[in-house]
Amino acid sequence: MTEIDEKIDALVPAWLYLPDIAEMLDVEVTRVRQLVKDGQLIAVRRGENKALQVPAAFIQGDKVVKGLAGTLTLLRDDGFTDEEMLEWLFTPDPSLPGTPAQALAENRGTEVKRRAQALAV
Repeated sequence: MTEIDEKIDALVPAWLYLPDIAEMLDVEVTRVRQLVKDGQLIAVRRGENKALQVPAAFIQGDKVVKGLAGTLTLLRDDGFTDEEMLEWLFTPDPSLPGTPAQALAENRGTEVKRRAQALAV
């Protein structure tokens, strides 16, 4: 396990496998894979079997957390890697308060996007 993997594992409290997400969203696994491919979700290979997993915080009920896709696009445009995006989303930000991922789940996406845009400056 690399140092960044360990850091992300320490920050992200829970993970979901793609088939579990497909079941939650009531879609085929291929649709979840497409969401990852399109950059609307971040999936990383974890564990001994190196299966793709997504932070559980990105799924709320039967939907992808509102504002996540737009935030990921902003971060990607700022040159962030998937690992850096995960680190940013799950690192506590006292000005929010909480983590950007928590703020998105609480429908405070505007605040999160504002901070993501400020990173580009």
